[in-house]
Amino acid sequence: MATVLIVDDDAALRDALGEVVGDCGHTARPAPSGEAALAILANEAVDAMVLDLRMPGLDGMEVLRRVRDRFTTLPVTVLTAHATAANTIEAMRLGAFDHLTKPVGRAALTQALNGMLALNRGGETPGGATPSPAEGLIGVCEAMRAVQKTIGMLVDSDATVLITGETGTGKEVVARALHDHGSRAARPFVAVNCAAIPSELMESELFGHVKGAFTGATADRMGAFRQADGGTLFLDEIGDMDLALQAKILRALQERSVTPIGGKPMAVDVRVVAATHRDLRQRVSEGGFREDLFYRLHVVPIHLPPLRERRADILPLVESFLAQAGNKTGNKTLDADAAARLVAYRWPGNVRELRNVVERLAVLVRGPVITAADIGFLEGAGARSMPDSAERGLEEDLPAAVARLEESMIRRALERCAGNRAEAARLLGIHRPLLYAKMKRYGLEASEERTAPVSNSDASVSEQ
Repeated sequence: MATVLIVDDDAALRDALGEVVGDCGHTARPAPSGEAALAILANEAVDAMVLDLRMPGLDGMEVLRRVRDRFTTLPVTVLTAHATAANTIEAMRLGAFDHLTKPVGRAALTQALNGMLALNRGGETPGGATPSPAEGLIGVCEAMRAVQKTIGMLVDSDATVLITGETGTGKEVVARALHDHGSRAARPFVAVNCAAIPSELMESELFGHVKGAFTGATADRMGAFRQADGGTLFLDEIGDMDLALQAKILRALQERSVTPIGGKPMAVDVRVVAATHRDLRQRVSEGGFREDLFYRLHVVPIHLPPLRERRADILPLVESFLAQAGNKTGNKTLDADAAARLVAYRWPGNVRELRNVVERLAVLVRGPVITAADIGFLEGAGARSMPDSAERGLEEDLPAAVARLEESMIRRALERCAGNRAEAARLLGIHRPLLYAKMKRYGLEASEERTAPVSNSDASVSEQ
């Protein structure tokens, strides 16, 4: 039996979390504040910690920093109702086991508890200053949340990272986040587009040259590796690099040194992040990419999904881009029809195309509201990619669409559970009292449980 410290200023949520901990066979130790949690840690043995991020007084991030300084092996899962790329990355950088968004499902919390208690942490995780917000990493879908967490775990590592994804998905944004949030943030970030520089010039661009090494070499050139010394070198579109140069990149990665054209080897301290929109495994099989370099780059892979697979992120991204453009053009908002059109569009150019469209709208739309007519230029091959039922939902305002979806899910859960409300609540991942309230709201309260009542332990940890 383990002791799990639960830190949250919401008494009801503490109780709900404690119930799940108890059902897992462990002892819950509640703490109403960050200060109380640190006092408990100083005097009692604790095996794991569940920590709310937003609390009055000492907030969760500061508590996590102090825990890392004083109790380096204690596994901590952070909870927040307001997850952002910045606080996700920072929590994971500080060594959080996981970063969960409220409402927290029972299954997710149980999985986190089991993982924390099975974890054998061996090293100290350093603290650090809070980085600036990662605006380009806005995302609430599971795939982007996973990317944010991975970045947080990698920022203070020197491991080589390979970022894959379609053109325009934000691969350089991820590379910059790895740099800006980590221990190399004060040193240079140097980006080189391997597809944009002719192969005959690429060697000098990367490794530099000495004066007189070849015709036209009128002065020494450092090259990107040496320019990035102490920092991060981002090799974009590395899948398009010439085979002969791939061998030299491999040697530089293995030996941590570079040889300028006409010069002698020089040691460099560089964290390399590479990116490509190509399938490198296929390129290897076709003979267009070195297998040994692929495995040297593929130490930690990060894949970015296309925007059409993360539709929940489209409107938050639009709002962010409009806010950025508003400094010059005045604040603008979308009406419901315009929002529906943007969400329904296929976005073949991904986030880059979305940013360009928003910037165009911000400049050309004279009034404060962007309408569907203003984005008529998007009509075409990419304009339809959602079923009619989904588009009908997008024609509603957000509360109406959410209510319609919620009612449909509750009806389906009750049908699947033969009217058993406790089972339906568990299937939906919410408390039974919350299910009852929603059933009453949608006129579903006539449904009756057909089995005996089940104990409160069947409830999930949800809306708090």
